[in-house]
Amino acid sequence: NGAVFSKVRGSQSGQDSTRWHVVRKFLGLISSHNIPVYLVDPLILRLVDKDIEQIRSSPDGPSPECKYFCAPRDFTTFALLDKTWKHEVGLFRTAEKMGFQWLKIINKDPRLDGMDDLSGIEIPLHYIFKLASHAIHLVVFYERSGNYLWHGPLRLRQHMDRKFVPFRKLHFGRYPGAYEKPELLHVSIDDLKVQIPKNPSSFLEEMSHSRFLECRYKEARAFFQLYPDDASLDAVEFRKKAKSLLHLAALTLNNLGVKFWLSSGTCLGWYRQCNVIPHSKDVDLGVFIRDYKADIIPAFQKAGLPLKHKFGKVDDSLELSFQGEDDVKLDIFFFYEEDDHMWNGGTQAKSGKKFKYLFPKFTLCWTEFVELKVHVPCETLQYVEANYGPDWKVPVETWDWKSSPSNVQYNGVWPVDEWDDVIQIY
Repeated sequence: NGAVFSKVRGSQSGQDSTRWHVVRKFLGLISSHNIPVYLVDPLILRLVDKDIEQIRSSPDGPSPECKYFCAPRDFTTFALLDKTWKHEVGLFRTAEKMGFQWLKIINKDPRLDGMDDLSGIEIPLHYIFKLASHAIHLVVFYERSGNYLWHGPLRLRQHMDRKFVPFRKLHFGRYPGAYEKPELLHVSIDDLKVQIPKNPSSFLEEMSHSRFLECRYKEARAFFQLYPDDASLDAVEFRKKAKSLLHLAALTLNNLGVKFWLSSGTCLGWYRQCNVIPHSKDVDLGVFIRDYKADIIPAFQKAGLPLKHKFGKVDDSLELSFQGEDDVKLDIFFFYEEDDHMWNGGTQAKSGKKFKYLFPKFTLCWTEFVELKVHVPCETLQYVEANYGPDWKVPVETWDWKSSPSNVQYNGVWPVDEWDDVIQIY
């Protein structure tokens, strides 16, 4: 039944060759059902990445030893794009004939949730196939409206066998994740033909920051029951303009390779009501000062967004504001990291007074907002509470940036001889 790997030089133990045999059988199973899977196992991709040039240059060359699929691990992880396959009954039947035990994990389809309907429709998120002492974890990726791929978390139901595999070790199980669509490469690894991401190192980097947060539709619906949404023509128009401004800003910053997230009122709108707050009048983004690039201003001007003001300087309280369509503006706040907190600055143009806004340290997660894959602080509640206090759930129409935020501190005055540099209004 094909090559027996235990005879191959470098594969010392039976356990090593068991892993290879299970992977080979699984690949045989899925190819008999024409299911295009690709390898996303981080342990193997790290090994592959070290030899990627050699692997690319000899796509069909025989392996002198079992180097990748025999590496010690409890399972091997593959990915499947949902839309490429639909006939699972036959697959399970064949799998059982081949000696596999299998487990299917389903959960809610978040793509069907919205303000009007929490669908509750369930979709397959993960499959696990076990043979002998090795398991194959097959992660199902779905395409979402922000033109990216998403996988769900692995949540076991009450009746499921928790000892089936070491679930806690599964790399794609703990959180949902968001990814760009990968370019794939056909290669031969350990005499097995597989597809891998064309650039394994960038896939691994993406994986380490892939955690995804779903919009809180349930809480947003409760919010709108208390505070009915503004459906006026002005509100609808503003949201439309804010959405296109956010898409343009994301395109511009992504092209520069500058990481950003939804901040201030835009972040509050996502967290509280899954939408842009109609009376906010601007779009707010955060950027770590370490990611600042001098090309930001020219890139936005080239995109048709002229600079409205520039306050502060790179090493202190920098903020930029760009003019969007009509009176909608884009504010970019730069965040500075201290030992135990982060902060961004504010400047009052007419007096030169400085302010700073303190935030507990945070990390970044992906979400989908107005059909865009975009970052938000993972610790969103602490972030929002820092800015808006414990009453953040209550809408406030009038907001003074110098005194309303819970986390604002007076931070001195800019020296008059620096004003030309640190207070620029266009």
